Amino acid sequence: MGKGGVELNPKLKEKTMESLSAVLPITGIVLFCSVFLVPIDLNIFVLFVVGAIMLIFGMGFFQLGAEISMTPIGEGIGVQISKTQKSWLVVLITFIMGAIITVSEPDLQVLAGQVPSIDPSIVLILAVAGGVGLFLALSVIRIRYKMSLSLLLMILYGVVIILSFFIPKDFLAVAFDSGGVTTGPMTVPFIMSMGVGLASLRSDKNSASDSFGLVALSSVGPIIAVLILGCFFNPTEAVVKDADFSYVETTRQAVAVFVEHLPEYIKEVAISLAPILVVFVIFQLLTRRYQRVQLMRISFGLFYTFIGLILFLCGVNVGFSPLGERLGRVLAESEFKWALVPLGMLIGFFIVKAEPAIQVLNHQVANVTDGAISVKAMNWSMSIGVAVSVGLAMLRVLTGISIQWIVIPGYIIALVLSRFVPKMFVGIAFDSGGVASGPMTATFLLPMSRGVCNAIGGNLMTDAFGMVALVAMTPLIAIQIMGIIYRVKTKKAEKVVAPVVEIPDDSDFVVDLGED
Repeated sequence: MGKGGVELNPKLKEKTMESLSAVLPITGIVLFCSVFLVPIDLNIFVLFVVGAIMLIFGMGFFQLGAEISMTPIGEGIGVQISKTQKSWLVVLITFIMGAIITVSEPDLQVLAGQVPSIDPSIVLILAVAGGVGLFLALSVIRIRYKMSLSLLLMILYGVVIILSFFIPKDFLAVAFDSGGVTTGPMTVPFIMSMGVGLASLRSDKNSASDSFGLVALSSVGPIIAVLILGCFFNPTEAVVKDADFSYVETTRQAVAVFVEHLPEYIKEVAISLAPILVVFVIFQLLTRRYQRVQLMRISFGLFYTFIGLILFLCGVNVGFSPLGERLGRVLAESEFKWALVPLGMLIGFFIVKAEPAIQVLNHQVANVTDGAISVKAMNWSMSIGVAVSVGLAMLRVLTGISIQWIVIPGYIIALVLSRFVPKMFVGIAFDSGGVASGPMTATFLLPMSRGVCNAIGGNLMTDAFGMVALVAMTPLIAIQIMGIIYRVKTKKAEKVVAPVVEIPDDSDFVVDLGED
């Protein structure tokens, strides 16, 4: 055990430093805005700083925990499912797993509580959970029978586009948002590693690319489920309360505010982790897959995940949400209203790096591709994509443009691109869309959008909602463009290498031999 502790400490330090580099730019942007653009109450800024510190350590613990617990659990279950011969049993197991994990996703609870047109909120939660479970099962069947991901996505998003014209406008943004919030920090590490496990037993050339795509299809299910749900409900405009501000005068009071909120996040994370723990225990009892040392390592990983998520969620909800709402409101009421679009793009560029599940995806992509697609390249593509999406979201809030005018053309472009890029990039791109829209989007960017909407007197249901949907859309295009660049560079490299290995003509050999 002592040896294991020595191994983990440097790794925890590495993960924490990664988190620090991700969070510092956001802190700097907020500080710049509070000094040069709009005044921010000092007590809110102090809470933001304390929240940022919790966020840094929370991300560090979470990333390490996900790496040593969620990944082996997901891969193990994926491998075991792929050995099962009965397709109906595979569908049933994956459906149940997808549904119970989704019900516990914190981001979904937040979204459900903000949609007053569906009462009780459990109806929305169950609809979304059913959608994820059904489409996770479809994802497993796709890998099992080597079905084309691109073709499936074209069919399913075609259904989404058609359905979008038959439901009330006030419901549309919420439906698209639901696809993003379901793939959060709890579900993504588990689902992605399960995809790797499912494809690991295959030896064909497409096995690596087929390990991606589970998150992509799991994100479509909730959208379709909520669109269908929208046909039976008559939505009314949401009444969303302004963010609560805890007024503090000293740093001790600021810390006390977070300590006061810790119990609710301990409970929330415990409920979120419980389904995965139950699945893991049942799986181990049935298969005896993991040895004692592995079980100890996974147990420590789950503990790190537990601590990390508590610190992360408490930090972003108590420290980031109030400031996000305040920043959006004050900017929208000031003479710097025009700055919301470029400022939103700048925040979007950096905030995506602070999403915990993003780093899990990026490292998994680098591992599966043996470094051909680096973490750095993924970070740049994701940052550019999310920067564009947040800029579009701010423009939409200010102008009242319908989300259909942005989302439908965006998905059409993404689906067309999917026919021209390497298969692996299709799965990675559509997975990244679901992963990008995590807790940071829900607790900072969405409150900021609400603040702007409240300040200009817009419709919260049609204008403020949709931020998550746009953040989930643009990475699909950005990463597929990276795939096209990758393909072009590969072809150029092949052309350069070809003359070097060219074999001389037979005639040259004849001449040489004759002279000898």
